[in-house]
Amino acid sequence: MPLVRILVDGYSLLHNWPQLAPGKPRHSAAARDELIHWLTQYRDAIGTPITIVFDGAGAPAGTPKPISSPELEILYTRAGQTADDVIERAAMRFTAYGEVLVITDDYKERDTVISVGGMASSCLNFIQDIESALKEQEREIASRNRRERQKFKMPK
Repeated sequence: MPLVRILVDGYSLLHNWPQLAPGKPRHSAAARDELIHWLTQYRDAIGTPITIVFDGAGAPAGTPKPISSPELEILYTRAGQTADDVIERAAMRFTAYGEVLVITDDYKERDTVISVGGMASSCLNFIQDIESALKEQEREIASRNRRERQKFKMPK
């Protein structure tokens, strides 16, 4: 079955990616924006839709409304909900359509997702996947640009 969606526990990933928004608190808007930026690039590179779920009673005060799309969805949990709750429920629903991958370092959440037929990955493995995919995309773009430039070189 094809991978239909990646579900990311936003704060779990932020806490495990210290190089992202260095010096910024992990729950800050700057750190969240940086994470969204990187996951947007990753989504563009791989083509699989991503949902990022952040814990909290909605977005923190003063947070601009996130720009979500079917390809990159950004959710904040409501009061009384956790990102784990939302991710586990979504994983159960998505498995009817194909493979779903959950990114978290919460072992209980990973076990729950796997028990309903989903896949799970640690944050560190996912960060390595992101970095690898973006480097590969850079190489492909550079190679394509070289080929295109060759088409327009004048013969001597």
